[in-house]
Amino acid sequence: MDNKSGKSGFGVDLSTVKKFAPLAVIAVILAVGYATGLQNYLSFDALSENKALIDGFVKDNFLLAMAAYLGIYILAVSVSFPGASFLTIAGGAIFGWAIGGTLTVIAATIGASIIFLIAKTSLGDYLAEKAGPRMAKLREGFQEDSFNYLLTIRLAPVVPFWVTNLAPALFGMALSRYALATFIGIIPGTYAYAFIGDQVGGAVEGSNLVTKVTLGLAALAAASVIPIVIKWVRRKKISN
Repeated sequence: MDNKSGKSGFGVDLSTVKKFAPLAVIAVILAVGYATGLQNYLSFDALSENKALIDGFVKDNFLLAMAAYLGIYILAVSVSFPGASFLTIAGGAIFGWAIGGTLTVIAATIGASIIFLIAKTSLGDYLAEKAGPRMAKLREGFQEDSFNYLLTIRLAPVVPFWVTNLAPALFGMALSRYALATFIGIIPGTYAYAFIGDQVGGAVEGSNLVTKVTLGLAALAAASVIPIVIKWVRRKKISN
């Protein structure tokens, strides 16, 4: 290997390899996931068909089941695999809203932090270019008050999750502040989805099911209002 030239013995530019290695790993994981049909299991039909089997496994291997859920969720978020919302609902159905929601908040924060760290590498510029004008629209908010801006976006996820994972890294936000804002910001929506999953997955009949799912949807609606309240409070403080 020629260290001075930065090339391997095969004439490959090592800086290019290092730059695109994380993207290649993500691409391979996504390709394997789709090729093996994993996305077909991210459905309510699949959850319903396998619920008894899953419940039995969780009962006999509770800690292992929690670890498996954490690992699957972290991997899904870190490679931006579609279906995170379903996984959150499934977590509530399998573990109950409290444990399922807590596991999801932890896993989602870790997975998002992995994307953040990848974006901190030279690959970040390439990903930002692919994100296009979406990234430019976020620049001003992050440069003005990165923590509260990210917190607001997390509370009302109107911007794609993967974009809000990249932007803070590219605009110089510290990992600790990013992780904390992400952790706090996803709590309301996550527990609302987990609550819905808990009720759908439980043995609840008739109107009780409708009522409790409606409560979960109401919680989601309430979570979406939180950023509006935050903005109003901040404007009041500034005006005063």
